[in-house]
Amino acid sequence: MAETVQSLEGLGSLKTTAADEAPKYVQKIDPQGRAYATGKRKDAVARVWVKPGAGKIVINDRTLETYFARPVLRMLIQQPLVLANRNGQYDVICTVSGGGLSGQAGAVRHGLSKALTNYEPDLRGVLKKEGFLTRDSRVVERKKYGRAKARRSFQFSKR
Repeated sequence: MAETVQSLEGLGSLKTTAADEAPKYVQKIDPQGRAYATGKRKDAVARVWVKPGAGKIVINDRTLETYFARPVLRMLIQQPLVLANRNGQYDVICTVSGGGLSGQAGAVRHGLSKALTNYEPDLRGVLKKEGFLTRDSRVVERKKYGRAKARRSFQFSKR
């Protein structure tokens, strides 16, 4: 329990607690030597495992090139590895579901960034500064009653 101070002179004697210091991040690895994380974007959810290897990226039992045919999406997924100078050092196994291809690529990037920080906590500062660890909260706005879509009205007819 916290100490109570009766006078102002006693304030200097209080010791700093663990809550005052910056949190220490530790490596989180499963018994197979892999780091795991979950990434989300729009309606897509990606489960990502990272382990040391030759740089092979497998998504839903398919290679990166066959699953994401568009070069922009492949570049988006590899951004955390390129930024951390770890390109070709880790094997990435990923299962992704829900949403479209763009949302799935964003979910894989988010999960890969989190898994890299679980494997190497020193990379947290670099990835956090670029915003890769932040979950993008933008989702589709719901449809409202009396409207054609979320904001679009029905066509107005004067006569």
